[in-house]
Amino acid sequence: MPPRRRGASGFRGVRVRPSGRFYTEIRAGGFRLTLGTYNTPELAARAYDAAAWRFRRPRRDMNFPDVESLEEAEFLAPPPCLVDDEDRRRHRQVQRRIAIAERDEQLMRQWRAQFPNDVVNTDAFFADLRAQRRFNRRHRRAVAEFELENPNTTWTENDPRWDDIWTETTSDDE
Repeated sequence: MPPRRRGASGFRGVRVRPSGRFYTEIRAGGFRLTLGTYNTPELAARAYDAAAWRFRRPRRDMNFPDVESLEEAEFLAPPPCLVDDEDRRRHRQVQRRIAIAERDEQLMRQWRAQFPNDVVNTDAFFADLRAQRRFNRRHRRAVAEFELENPNTTWTENDPRWDDIWTETTSDDE
């Protein structure tokens, strides 16, 4: 059975890049999952089909409906190729950053479990900080309004403290 053709590249989930290479992605749960960049549209379509099998998509959503199993689709799909040393370096850098972020999240979960009082204290600290900032904004505005009504003000016409008259004092977002 011939492959089902779609779009400009001729395959579902495959787009042509300006460089002439073929970019593959699949949508799953409201997200786009990048599968890689390939030299030919057929290789990109094979990668798409392997991902479609993993997400248990129906065969009508596949580029090559003659593939019988996930194992066969994965066997036929090439791994994403890295174009050059710069791509490899960037890939390693991204993987390191992901590993660091995952480790940070793991340590934060452990810290929260081990020191629940610190979490409460942190929340209280930021609540106090917001209240103090709100008080400071209200005070600056009151001083600016007083100076505006005072005919003998010492503030110059271009004094930046005049801007405090228009300071929003009801928001808690700072």
